[in-house]
Amino acid sequence: MPATMATVDAILKEVYEPSIQEQLNDEVVALRRIERSSEGVDSTVGGKYVVFPIHTARNSGVGARLESEALPVAGNQNFAQARVPLRYQYGRLQLTGQTIELADSNYQAFASAMSEEVTGLKDDVAKDLNRQIYGDGSGAIGAQVVTSGTLASFVVPSVIGFQLGEKIAAGSIAAGVITVTAATVGAVIASINPTTNTITTTGGTGGTAMTGLAVFRADSATANNAQLVAGTANQKEWTGLRKIVASSGVLFNIDPAAAAPATNAGWVSRVDANGGTLRALSEGLMILNTDYVRAAGSRTSVIFCNLGVRRAYFNLLVQQRRFTNTQQFEGGFSGLAFTTDRGEIPVVVDTDCPASTMFGLNEKEMKLYRDNDWSFMSRDGSSFSRIPNVDAYESTLFQYSELGTHRRNAHFVINDLTEA
Repeated sequence: MPATMATVDAILKEVYEPSIQEQLNDEVVALRRIERSSEGVDSTVGGKYVVFPIHTARNSGVGARLESEALPVAGNQNFAQARVPLRYQYGRLQLTGQTIELADSNYQAFASAMSEEVTGLKDDVAKDLNRQIYGDGSGAIGAQVVTSGTLASFVVPSVIGFQLGEKIAAGSIAAGVITVTAATVGAVIASINPTTNTITTTGGTGGTAMTGLAVFRADSATANNAQLVAGTANQKEWTGLRKIVASSGVLFNIDPAAAAPATNAGWVSRVDANGGTLRALSEGLMILNTDYVRAAGSRTSVIFCNLGVRRAYFNLLVQQRRFTNTQQFEGGFSGLAFTTDRGEIPVVVDTDCPASTMFGLNEKEMKLYRDNDWSFMSRDGSSFSRIPNVDAYESTLFQYSELGTHRRNAHFVINDLTEA
């Protein structure tokens, strides 16, 4: 009987390629642009809050008068004080002692287990922060609600922001109060179908109805198992663009709807929505919103969108026989250009940007406040701490930070766009 692959399988050597082949999307475009902008990062914080004043209204004591007419009543400049609290971000990893010792050479493993875990964790926390940039601080993934299904298999408007293996929970949001449905706690995303926008999970109570509920990253929506109120001290995630670029609502302790002082009314952004009904993208729509920002005394420096909206913009240029080559912009970022009478604005793709949406920002008015960059906890003298009574070690990555803006009316968002 001849030898076959089956009979000699036990003595065959497995040959591994020298590097791990990445299967995940690690793009963090918005995070990198904000970090690299001229006003991007402020690491001089150190207290509980970052406080800065904003100029909200001019002196009203001006005006033309006739001869001998009473002079204008003296007025004054109006100011308000923004207060930005830091949010606490973490990432943890664990390695057994055996893994550290036995997987630390190329002939025994694909790569050093410790190196891969540390590098991977850094990528993972950056990816999650990039998701938070487009959120509203509540922990809701994609700022959307489930359209149909149960916990075992449900449909969402878009799968943007969801990750395989992610621990989730679901609940309702009413007047800023998040109530998590207990039966959904412990669910883990098992599969994502981007064609049907269907999410399947394991864990939790699979038959739980999900229609109308928001989906959250597990534990980001609850404060010690109690209800969490977005926008308060209980908020855990960054105050993202869905909260910052809004036409109403308190932001960083300033209420634009406050009766006194009424001069806070300018602390809002331009929001161009269509009541949930999708409409075609047009250059006129984009010009209208950049003009609103210009009229407010600012200037749009970048437009963020996802792949589908970028395709719609590309098709728009092609239909008008416009030059559509991707251009390289300052900071190493590339994208299509939107031409205005004040110059070109880069239209940059970020795969984490919500569906059917365009965000126009003035990056000089955005700021990432942080006590320090990402660091591993080492107050006890080492980045790795032994787990008691186990041959294993753990390490915790942390950053105390918050996303903020000096000027809320420097930004716009266009919602309800038809993707291509």
